[in-house]
Formats: sequence, structure tokens, C-alpha cells
Amino acid sequence: KAALELGLPVLQPANLNDPEFISRLKELNPDIIAVVAFRMLPGEVWSIPPKGCINLHASLLPLYRGAAPINHAIMNGEEVTGLTTFFIEKEIDTGKVLLQRKVAIGPHETAGELHDRLMVEGAGLLDETIDGVLYDKLTPVAQDQLIPDNKNELPVAPRIYRDDCRIDWERSCYEIFNFIRGLSPFPAAWSTLFEDGSEKTTLKIFFASAEGKSHNTFPGNIVTDNESYIHIACGEGVIAVKSLQTAGRKRLDTREFLRGCSFGNSAFLK
Repeated sequence: KAALELGLPVLQPANLNDPEFISRLKELNPDIIAVVAFRMLPGEVWSIPPKGCINLHASLLPLYRGAAPINHAIMNGEEVTGLTTFFIEKEIDTGKVLLQRKVAIGPHETAGELHDRLMVEGAGLLDETIDGVLYDKLTPVAQDQLIPDNKNELPVAPRIYRDDCRIDWERSCYEIFNFIRGLSPFPAAWSTLFEDGSEKTTLKIFFASAEGKSHNTFPGNIVTDNESYIHIACGEGVIAVKSLQTAGRKRLDTREFLRGCSFGNSAFLK
């Protein structure tokens, strides 16, 4: 919208290999191309600008290469992540690094909240990178030189599908807490609600807290007063649900949810 208001050309190709699109890009004769939150570019595109094609990635590469770095960093319980600008090469997220910026992850921060912070930080880093590349002020660094000493195996960030978001209640409450906030608000951690032995609905959890207290029930069992709290037993500890949604209803906090929905003694999640 901003580009159109400024009278700048906007290309929106359905196919990045479209010869007409590539021809128009070449006519623009760009010195540099910057890519943010986009599909993988074909070589014929990223090889056009003489100064190179740079990408902004929401992790400290080579950590968390892939489509969902913000989600996976939180799901893995990381306390620090960051932003990286790098030159695009054939293999995805492997090009030489230009600039990096570390960003702390809040102890209760969700993927959506972290995304919004990184979006602002990333704009500044990308601006700094473009200036540095155009005026030859940066020295690109190979990613294998940036591998932390304490990382024997690099964590990755593959695309997340619906089945990947199903909660395993056998895990500890702290692992599940990170899992939930790492998928909130989208695509959202979910579980299947059972009552009286039959499947009732899908339940999504957007926010929760981890309570390390012990319990004497099975993982996935729902304990609630049907007024003010919903606790779910985990393999170790308990998850206290703060915000949730069932199929066909809007997202609600726990108290609002329980005003219109109650759980029987046999209710559990799986």
C-alpha cells in the first residue's frame, strides 16, 4: 500500500519463475534486493542485483534455519534469539552473514508477541544492512564460523503443520508451557476433549502457566471448579489454562469460557 501511494512499481507474480516477472525485474536494474518473509527465490532472481540479494531471518543463524524460527525457539525454551541478515545462496538460510542482533525472549512471551518485537527490530537491522552493503561497509562471515561452542547439534525450524501442534500431556508442565506459548496465537497448540468416554471437540490453548506441583491423576485429566480455573495434569506438574477456544466458539479467558461451558468429572484431553 505504501509503495502504491508513493508511485513505486509493485510486482505480485503468482509464479516466481514467470519470464515476464523476471524480465521486469531486470528492467528495474536493482543494485540490491531485500527479502523478508517470502518464498524461496529462484536463482535467476537472486542473481540479478550486482550487490547481491539479502534476507532478514528471525534467528541467530546458523541456529534455527527454516520456516518457523520464532516458534521453535520458544518451544525449545530458549531465553535468547535474534535477527540475522545474510546473502541469499542456493541452499536455504545458509548464505554469508552480514549483521546479527541478539534479542532476549521474555519468560512468558508468546510467538506472536516476539514476532511483533522482532518485526520492529528487523526493520532497523535491514536498513542498516542495505546501507552497509551498498557502500561496502560490511564483511560477510561464513555461517560455520558462527556456530556456538555449546551447540553440538544445530537446532532447526521446519515448517509447522497441524499435527505438530497436538499437545503431548505425558511431557512435563514446563515443556508443555513452552510448547503452548511457542504456537500462540497461530497455529495454536491443541488437544482433543473427551467426556464420558467419547470425543467431544477440539480445544486450543493460547496461554497457560506451568505449576510444578504434584498430582495423583493421569496426564490429560481436567481438574476444574467450573467457575474460575482449569488445571490439566501433565506427565510432571500441572498446566493452568488462562486462554482457550473450542471449535465453533471464539477465544476466551478461562472465567469467560466457564460461564458458558462446564466439564464433567470424566473430562480429559488427549
